[in-house]
Amino acid sequence: MTLQEKVLQWLDAQQEDVFSIEDIASQLNCDTRKQFKSLITAIAQLESQGAIQFTKQGAIKRVSQLEKVVGIFRANERGFGFVQVEGIEKDIFIPKGMTLNALNGDEVEVKITKQAIEWKDLSAEGKIVAIIKHAYTQIVSIFTPTTQEIKDQKGYIGYVTPVDKKISMYPIWIQEIGIHPNEGDLCLAEIVQYPTAKHADMIGFVTKTLGHKDDPGVDILAIVQSLNIPIEFPEDVLEQIKAIPDSVDLAKLDKNRIDLRHQQIVTIDGESTKDFDDAVNVWRKENGHYHLGVHIADVSYYVPQNSPLDREAFTRGTSVYLTDRVIPMLPRKLSNGICSLNPQVPRYTLTCEMEIDSQGEVVNYSIFPSIIQTAQRMTYTDVNKILLDKDEATISKYHELVPMFKDMENLHYILEKMRQRRGAITFEDKEAQIIVDSQGKPVDIVLRQRKVAEKLIESFMLIANETVAQHFNKLKLPFLYRIHEHPDQEKLQRFFEFAQRLGLKIRGTKEHIETKALQQVLDEVQNTPEEAMINTMLLRSMQQARYDIAPVGHYGLAAQDYTHFTSPIRRYPDLIVHRLIRAYATTPVQSCVKDKWKALLPDIAQQTSQTERRAVDAERETDAMKKAEYMEQHIGETFEGVISSVVKFGLFIELPNTIEGLVHISNLNDDYYQYFENQMMLIGEHTGNSYRIGQKVKIVVQKADAQTREIDFVLAQTKEMSKQQSTKKDKAKSGSSRRKKMHRKETPKEKAHLKKQKHPKHKKVTSTLKTKKPFYKKVAKKKNKKHSKGK
Repeated sequence: MTLQEKVLQWLDAQQEDVFSIEDIASQLNCDTRKQFKSLITAIAQLESQGAIQFTKQGAIKRVSQLEKVVGIFRANERGFGFVQVEGIEKDIFIPKGMTLNALNGDEVEVKITKQAIEWKDLSAEGKIVAIIKHAYTQIVSIFTPTTQEIKDQKGYIGYVTPVDKKISMYPIWIQEIGIHPNEGDLCLAEIVQYPTAKHADMIGFVTKTLGHKDDPGVDILAIVQSLNIPIEFPEDVLEQIKAIPDSVDLAKLDKNRIDLRHQQIVTIDGESTKDFDDAVNVWRKENGHYHLGVHIADVSYYVPQNSPLDREAFTRGTSVYLTDRVIPMLPRKLSNGICSLNPQVPRYTLTCEMEIDSQGEVVNYSIFPSIIQTAQRMTYTDVNKILLDKDEATISKYHELVPMFKDMENLHYILEKMRQRRGAITFEDKEAQIIVDSQGKPVDIVLRQRKVAEKLIESFMLIANETVAQHFNKLKLPFLYRIHEHPDQEKLQRFFEFAQRLGLKIRGTKEHIETKALQQVLDEVQNTPEEAMINTMLLRSMQQARYDIAPVGHYGLAAQDYTHFTSPIRRYPDLIVHRLIRAYATTPVQSCVKDKWKALLPDIAQQTSQTERRAVDAERETDAMKKAEYMEQHIGETFEGVISSVVKFGLFIELPNTIEGLVHISNLNDDYYQYFENQMMLIGEHTGNSYRIGQKVKIVVQKADAQTREIDFVLAQTKEMSKQQSTKKDKAKSGSSRRKKMHRKETPKEKAHLKKQKHPKHKKVTSTLKTKKPFYKKVAKKKNKKHSKGK
């Protein structure tokens, strides 16, 4: 029996999981120096084979025999990919050639070929052994016709290339059945045969054409279709909305609905908003407290449960906002009509009235169905003119409402301070608006500025959402919450280490840290060069907010209870919350009602979380495409930007208008750069030049491609350096030619001068981080020495 086998046999026989090398040496009687050295060699070999692994503390752990797991495959256009497995923190890496031709999003079975090595922070590797379920049944693609010969031989009229770059390596042969598109048409292809281990071909037929790929708006349509976002409403939905009235019939007013039409209520939204689902009013009470009324469109009154409208809204989950268009969750007859709180017409609402003291605490509240009639449709611009600019013309125009706006401003600051006291984290995130022309071409990108009008509406919606969630949590009834969990411990640990290197102290541990401590860090670095870096690192350590039935609270807002109640026109969870308010209105709540919602809510939470992520993906893809298209017009131009991320293959630079591009490490040609992961820095080995997050740089736009969504930059200084180096080489060549023509030898003084020019001394490294020669260079040097000694 070999020493390796003895080690494995002993480890398999133990009850515990983790052992030190000394433990193993003692049990296997490896007492002498020679025996211990052999043991170290055996352990190293076992680790490389994946039979054992080292923990971060340096202890040895036995790896179980290779296993199979099931997960979702995420493809990379370069041929490799990763599999996300529930319960495994790090995705399993699938090398090129081991994917079994799985498509992005497929549910697959994976055989682990190499276990994760925790202390090296390496994830497990595997190979796909079976495809359980394909993610795609239809693919948005661009059509190319075939030759008549192929058509006659194989019966294919052409092939389509998927627009999704993650599956674009799999062309789909198109059969004669179905629609026959024209060359360059964007179409929807139904797949009848998927790629296998033996062949990479897919076969399908075209079910729908969306227009030519260069037609205005088709590019966004391709993204929408590729993510399976429904665009057209089904016939049964269109039939149902015919019965919905265009106005409120006051003769049929429900006696349980409280009439608030006498109150001074307004909507405050952006200029381009067409659907108004929230309205507000504020006044100062005699006791010094504030009355806040948040009135939300009663969409659930017009959308009965399990109706065609409801099923379609559930499928969509949310409205999707894409540059120059909106894909609504509900038909426009509802979203822009009877459900929209249009000015000076009666509308059904659900109201949350709150009495708020000077500390921002809700001391009393009431939630009930109501009817309102808004006095004005206000815009953020006009309210900001009143409160910030003191614009006389605007103040005169809305003079009756101005006192209420001032009360709103005061209440907003009270609520903002309350959130700050309890530790809500505030990220000042830049939001860009892409301006397009009538053909959908981007002509400008501007930053949206959030001023007091935008912020006060946000404050009022936040406190209403908290109040509704807290009410139902106290009643212990089945409910749908908006949750934001504690940050990932491993990512938070990296943030701690990163912040400490910058001299920042954080109170707390990765297992338990209050939001106040994190907000203090953000406040400390505000308006400093490190601000962008710290904001980015903290955002990366945060979890993604989602919907759930468990009231675990909202970490980022430092709220114990939180839900979404305020946007039922565009979000299905808010519609469900309204249904729950109506279902629980009769007390005591019957057991059958509680049981019904307890069974339904988990699936609703999962579906709405997924559709939300789908909408975010569509918005990001569209923005990335339009930004790349915009930069196609600026190739060769110079801009100033900030390093937003540092990775081993280069630098991501963000311009002031939020456009981001990559400076590939191959274009940093003034030195050999090493990547320091813990510091998130690239440092030049010889010059000591360093690049880090938050650093300002000048870039030149090298390439932009709307189809791939990629933008490439080069640093302006390295481009200039390359020109200078080329000029020096040209001068050196011409100087060499001149010397040859002179037919004389250089003097010793000239030789010394030339030598000095050829081998200038390196400048001192100014970076605070010491750089070392790469390990492979040290090894090469040692080998060369040995070789010379042998000679």
